[in-house]
Amino acid sequence: MTVKLELRSVGKTFAIGHESVEVLGDVSLTVGEGEFVSIIGPSGSGKSTLFHMIGGLTQPTEGTILLDGKDTGGRRGLISYMPQQDSLFPWRTILDNVVLSQEVAGVPKKEAREKALEWLDRVGLQGYGQAYPHQLSGGMKQRASFLRALLGPQELMCLDEPFGALDALTRLEMQHWLLRIWEETRRSVLFVTHSIEEALLLSDRVYVLAGRPTTVAEEIIVPFGRPRGETVTSEPAFIEAKRHIYETLRSFGRSGRL
Repeated sequence: MTVKLELRSVGKTFAIGHESVEVLGDVSLTVGEGEFVSIIGPSGSGKSTLFHMIGGLTQPTEGTILLDGKDTGGRRGLISYMPQQDSLFPWRTILDNVVLSQEVAGVPKKEAREKALEWLDRVGLQGYGQAYPHQLSGGMKQRASFLRALLGPQELMCLDEPFGALDALTRLEMQHWLLRIWEETRRSVLFVTHSIEEALLLSDRVYVLAGRPTTVAEEIIVPFGRPRGETVTSEPAFIEAKRHIYETLRSFGRSGRL
């Protein structure tokens, strides 16, 4: 498998007052072309900081970040990013929000709007192109936000806990919706989540982050085929994998390294 993203021994240290705090230490991971990879770890483990470095918002203190085999060098605009909140512009219609990533990339307006309208239908937002964000439910706004990221020209999508603010039922619906859309597009995805079950349901591989400074405690290869149905979460292998990841995180907590 061709490697789309590679982090080599990446570390990040922040200056807080007169002290230096090492948040991330020696983090190495990869995302293959067309692969769905999740990062899971406790709050404050530096998951979002990793995304900021991959996106060029901040640079690693040590180590290297490679995209398509080339050092990103802290450059921006190389990834498609979806944050925890939908971040839709309230003064723009849903259609105008969705085409934004294509506008920035210089796609002709007519072409961008035609593509966006086609995808609005495919993701269940038909008829909502002229609505405004405040007129949509939380799940619908997240669909629009995801679609904006999906239609960007960048091949790597970084999704930072996109379902974290949703209620349990809507979150479950969005997880299966994302699975279905991803099966159609097979974009390279790096997904941050707090939910062990969500990581196992969506991913090909899962990186478990733990420790202080945070590093990769374990890499889990998810043993379930695709397409992945709703019943997979009740399979014994799924339940065992969930227990194993929980115990890994818990063991770091007990040792005082979490």
